[in-house]
Amino acid sequence: MVKYLTLKNIFLIDVTNRDGVQTSRILLSKLAKTMLNIYLDEMGLFQSEIGFPTLKHEVNYINANLDLVKKGRIKRMHLEGWCRAVKEDVEQAFRNCPDIKHLNISISTSDIMIQGKFQGRKTWNDIMNSTVEALRLAKELGADTVGVNAEDASRTDVGKLIEFSIAARENGADRFRYCDTLGADDPITIYQRIKKIAEATRFPIEMHCHNDLGMAEAVSVAGAQGAIESGVDAYINTTVNGFGERAGNCDLVSTILALKYSHGFAEKVHLDEHVDLKKSWRIARYASYAFGIPIPINQAGVGANAFAHESGIHADGALKDRRNYELYDPEDVGRGEPELLDTGRMITTGEYGGVKGFRHVYDKLGIHFHDDREARRILELVQYANLHTQRPLTDDELRFTAEYPEAVCKILTVTPQF
Repeated sequence: MVKYLTLKNIFLIDVTNRDGVQTSRILLSKLAKTMLNIYLDEMGLFQSEIGFPTLKHEVNYINANLDLVKKGRIKRMHLEGWCRAVKEDVEQAFRNCPDIKHLNISISTSDIMIQGKFQGRKTWNDIMNSTVEALRLAKELGADTVGVNAEDASRTDVGKLIEFSIAARENGADRFRYCDTLGADDPITIYQRIKKIAEATRFPIEMHCHNDLGMAEAVSVAGAQGAIESGVDAYINTTVNGFGERAGNCDLVSTILALKYSHGFAEKVHLDEHVDLKKSWRIARYASYAFGIPIPINQAGVGANAFAHESGIHADGALKDRRNYELYDPEDVGRGEPELLDTGRMITTGEYGGVKGFRHVYDKLGIHFHDDREARRILELVQYANLHTQRPLTDDELRFTAEYPEAVCKILTVTPQF
């Protein structure tokens, strides 16, 4: 009989700032990406995939966030960049961001993509060689951890994935990322495939699942279970509110809820003890505001109807004992705190704000400037940030701007080159 309590851990790696921002028709400012990193760190996540160190417009933002790690504002969470598994990308990543310590390198592994994307220019051996060369170079250039991604793993032969994973392990990789790129897997199939890979490789496995069939969370946790039952650590990729390409990615809060409250999983798996579910409400609301995408009314944990009851039988039962119709409490996801609402006169600050109104806003936040001269320095930065985000700054963004003006200045700076 398997003793589940002795099994390995499940860690969460959020990819909102890399995969989530690739959602079609939406944008996310670099300041908002930074705030998400701060919230994710406070929520206890293991790692954030912060973006693309090979892209010029990401460089200042990434370097500023790496500075926040040095300054202790981002305390525990790894900040990891993403690039293709080719030597040129790895070289560019470290040239642009020399202090980056965590990297994920990615390449397509399925026959469908090798033929369809590379049009006969690459063979399986080319895929293997390119990955090993990029991996070795990343380690040589100073990466503490490197994850190796098999894009379209769910449509790749398991034998090839085992070969790919073993090569990654033997050349210094830290994890193998199994990408269900099209959301094509089902929970039973992925459990079986991951178990087979983990047993053959004895190597930590990272689940990266999309939601094209509406099963991203189920597929992710089932795959993770297959990994830990085989004696290796598992990592699950998530995005806040499930944002991502096409139908989205594996939702952060839903995944935590599944691991903590679904029958069986709470006993079978051990979620990273640092994860704080009570931070869910704040990060979900912020992401909704920053992306400009409402939280679905029926979203698990954080949707407007997550704890709403209308049916007579349900309402009666919930009033008698909430456990009749609620699996967990609003407080468990951080929804117990009262929300403050200003009424009457309201002074705001933004792109065209003046120093008197600006100081009034900051006084209410408990941040007091010595004089107008000091206030004007931060006011100018807030005005640029407001222009950058194209929306009013939140209280946390205003606090962060006042506390880390140098970092904000770097985040807001982009210099196009022709």
